[in-house]
Amino acid sequence: MKIISVMGGSVCSKKEYELAYQIGKVIAKEGFVLLCGGGSGVMEAAAKGAYEGGGITLGILPGSNKGESPPNPYIKIPVFTGMSDGRNSINVKSSDVIIAIGGGPGTLSEIALALKNNKPVILLESLRVDEIIENPNLYKASSVEEAFEILKKIIKSRL
Repeated sequence: MKIISVMGGSVCSKKEYELAYQIGKVIAKEGFVLLCGGGSGVMEAAAKGAYEGGGITLGILPGSNKGESPPNPYIKIPVFTGMSDGRNSINVKSSDVIIAIGGGPGTLSEIALALKNNKPVILLESLRVDEIIENPNLYKASSVEEAFEILKKIIKSRL
């Protein structure tokens, strides 16, 4: 079973929310597991899409318990790490492919960790990392459909 991460900010635009929701639905439809940070914003939208699509949603949370970091209501499997931002390493190393939507410094750290760990990253309305880093594991998509086509090619050729 492939694990696809959707990374992005806890605060996002309506467009980013809708993109994350749609990519979550596609992930569930294809039978992949959705992994995210388990919080609000892009994480909630992707989890909602996957949850409503009948998929498995895994949230890697920064706190040690539900009181410290309550998961969004669409997370079926919450993992409380007690690691704060250190959980980003778990997010990346547990994933087969990372899809970044929007985001800020936390998302940037996940993208960097993914590239350092030879994990494919698809940028969808995300940080313009591709303009400053050349890396064969870095892909750019302009729509959910294009992101999914790239995801299928990655899985077929590499995983």
